[in-house]
Amino acid sequence: MNITFTKLTNPAPEIAATLNRWANDPSLIKFIRPSRNKEELEKHVPVTVESLLERLEHVSTYLIHADGHLVGEINFQIDPDHLIKKETGTAWIGIVIGEESARGKGIGTQAMLYLEEKIQAQGLKRIELGVFEFNSKALNLYKNMGYQEIGRVDGFTFWKGRMWQDIRMEKYLQGDTSE
Repeated sequence: MNITFTKLTNPAPEIAATLNRWANDPSLIKFIRPSRNKEELEKHVPVTVESLLERLEHVSTYLIHADGHLVGEINFQIDPDHLIKKETGTAWIGIVIGEESARGKGIGTQAMLYLEEKIQAQGLKRIELGVFEFNSKALNLYKNMGYQEIGRVDGFTFWKGRMWQDIRMEKYLQGDTSE
């Protein structure tokens, strides 16, 4: 499988439509956005070309293609307010493997490695992320990649009739990226 990554700079309507489908897929929502209650969990959140352009003002976003097909997206932002550990020069990351056929094939690992390279190339040394406590596959991926738990946020997201924690993890990047 040939995996490629493309920086999103000028989102076309078909890209917005795909990201909109993923953002509102009931099988994905519980993993990709926090909800305070059942209504919020089931709420349609539109993704448009305009909303993507607005997001790109502060979030670096890369599309994931497998054999030429758009299957996911990864992103990072620098020093957002929601960091649990306020350390300047920290990248907060997000990853979505939107196409079910692309899950469980190692694409998430490749995407994380790519994201770490991009972050390190910008001179950043630390990554922080949040993963809902019921997302065991993502939690295992992050642990296997060297991310360490640094805290938990209680009552962070609603799923299966109750509130769940957000597990916050970090990783310090090593090495010199200069040529």
